[in-house]
Amino acid sequence: MLIFNNQNICYYKDKKTMGGLKKKSEKRIKKEEYWVKLQELSEKYTKALLVDVDNVSSKQINQIRLKLRPIGAKMIMGKNTLMKAALNHKMTEPVETDVDYETRKETWKNCDELDKIVQLLKGNTGLIFSNGDLAEIKKILDQEAREAPAKVGAVAPDEVWIRAGSTGLDPKQTSFFQQLNIQTKIVKTQIEIVADRKIISSGQKIEATHAALLDKLKIRPFSYKMHVKKVYEEGSIFNTDVLDITPEDILSRFRQSIGNLASISLASGYVTKPAVPHILANAFKNLASVTFDADYSFKQADKLKEAAKNAVHVSAPTATVAATTTAAPAKVEEKKEEEADVDMGGLFGDDY
Repeated sequence: MLIFNNQNICYYKDKKTMGGLKKKSEKRIKKEEYWVKLQELSEKYTKALLVDVDNVSSKQINQIRLKLRPIGAKMIMGKNTLMKAALNHKMTEPVETDVDYETRKETWKNCDELDKIVQLLKGNTGLIFSNGDLAEIKKILDQEAREAPAKVGAVAPDEVWIRAGSTGLDPKQTSFFQQLNIQTKIVKTQIEIVADRKIISSGQKIEATHAALLDKLKIRPFSYKMHVKKVYEEGSIFNTDVLDITPEDILSRFRQSIGNLASISLASGYVTKPAVPHILANAFKNLASVTFDADYSFKQADKLKEAAKNAVHVSAPTATVAATTTAAPAKVEEKKEEEADVDMGGLFGDDY
């Protein structure tokens, strides 16, 4: 027998099935709460990082959550289907047949830009929302990296090399190296690797022989952390490179752009605001140069003329001193030339 309460939640009168339905209703409540939370975050924050959480432990995630709180950032994880459904529901305009029509009709607004996030929800993806500096969040993610051993059957994210040198293992364990064709020798009752050797390539599936040897050598070759896949900001999607751009880089490029614009304006004769100071300076120079050859003058040009006269008076004594100084070496050079002429007579003597 079915019983409905005042909230239209269905229960069976039979005690054997009531527990199952109660759990199902609680699951639905949690799902609705998750929807509301994700929708509120997408509305409150204008920026987000889409992160890859493959091989990231729950301990790492909790540590990252704690570090994000002081800077006002929020992280949310969940199944892709659940996140997509929540965001699609938020983008969809409410209709009267919807259960939540009354609550959404007054507050709904178009937010189709969220579809760009929906399209990127693939694999183990999480969302970190923020209105602050996303580069600071990336630093936190990089700090929370953990070393991990090689597991049989896993795909190697990076190359793995065994370096030459002593291993600390006794000669009885040479079989581990022989299986991977690693050249060794025995030095002072210990196995020593002769040369560096790559045993695993990036993207290669890890075999039991790899895992066993790395475990013997106590090598944890991999490091796992949250990787930023894409950057979302005010409806646009960017690559992770934008997180490496500093305010100084932006200011430097802005100045460079202004300089380029001024150069183009001066060359083309098209007046722009950055070129105005240069145009005025060039016009003043041209006007001032005319006054040096004409009777007409003005206040600013008089100052230039006076400065030019002072420069001439200062340079005249300097030129005299320079001429006197250069005269003496001239005499010395003449004397040297005479001596050279005398010495040339030896060419016809006993030398030949």
